[in-house]
Amino acid sequence: MYKIPESVLVVVHTAQLDVLLIRRADSAVDFWQSVTGSKDHPDEDWHATAAREAAEETGLRADAPGCRLTDWGLENVYTIYPQWLHRYAPGVTRNTERVFGLQVPPDAPVVLNPREHTAYAWMDWRAAADRCYSPSNAEAILWLPRLVHR
Repeated sequence: MYKIPESVLVVVHTAQLDVLLIRRADSAVDFWQSVTGSKDHPDEDWHATAAREAAEETGLRADAPGCRLTDWGLENVYTIYPQWLHRYAPGVTRNTERVFGLQVPPDAPVVLNPREHTAYAWMDWRAAADRCYSPSNAEAILWLPRLVHR
């Protein structure tokens, strides 16, 4: 079954603007990112996709006490990296990504899915943006101070 070319990017952060980054397990390069993932089916709601992916990849639940999942109203459309094109139907080369923020308490426990990620790190938002492999992920993190404090 092919992946749907509609996905979410979830910037997990604290009120103090520390950002959670996770390292991909299936990459030959040092690929650090926020939570990402595709819709399970075309009719899946963006919010449901974001909550599901955060829980699957980090163990963090959007509905847990002290957590708040927010749709930032931003979308990125980008060319899919060549090494992942085989996951999509033939001829699909672009993906639409909806951006969310998930604010969590500073002591929120992170539990990675080891098939997808091998490490995690909390860091200041500026350092997190610098460490991201994906330019769209870095740009989303740079929006964090403006979106959280509005």
